Amino acid sequence: MTTTQDTQDYAAYIASLPRVLAGATVLFRDEEGRVLIVEPNYREGWVLPGGTIESDDGESPREAARRETAEEIGLDREPGRLLAVDWVRGSARPPVVVYLYDGGVLGEEELRAIRLQESELLSWRLVPREDVTGFLRGDLGRRVLAGLDVLADGSGTAELEDGYRVR
Repeated sequence: MTTTQDTQDYAAYIASLPRVLAGATVLFRDEEGRVLIVEPNYREGWVLPGGTIESDDGESPREAARRETAEEIGLDREPGRLLAVDWVRGSARPPVVVYLYDGGVLGEEELRAIRLQESELLSWRLVPREDVTGFLRGDLGRRVLAGLDVLADGSGTAELEDGYRVR
């Protein structure tokens, strides 16, 4: 039998544990292999479609990737395989675990169907592999390159730390 004290002790224990943030992104390409990136209005630079996993509501990384993609660019597609998991340290925030999923290749019709979430995004574009790190800085650019490598060589999910391959 569980007592009120047991429940309170467990709640206090859970509250004392370290916090980790989690996000899910999707790597879409066009038929030429260019990567789809989006420009948010709430911060500098470019990112992949995706965002925060609503884990307090029971959302999984895969569910978040699909939800965020539908919200941000208007494409409701089941994400493909998991390409990479990246542990990203932060100085002004807790660490973030980012899941990178394969979004597949978008044809002309799907690219024309993109509708940006105006409350968050300014624009989108397609960039070739050689320009990825010019638009996607630091760990994000390295993560995308690792995901492209996984797709190209058919290897398993890449384990990353700050965008660098660990395994």
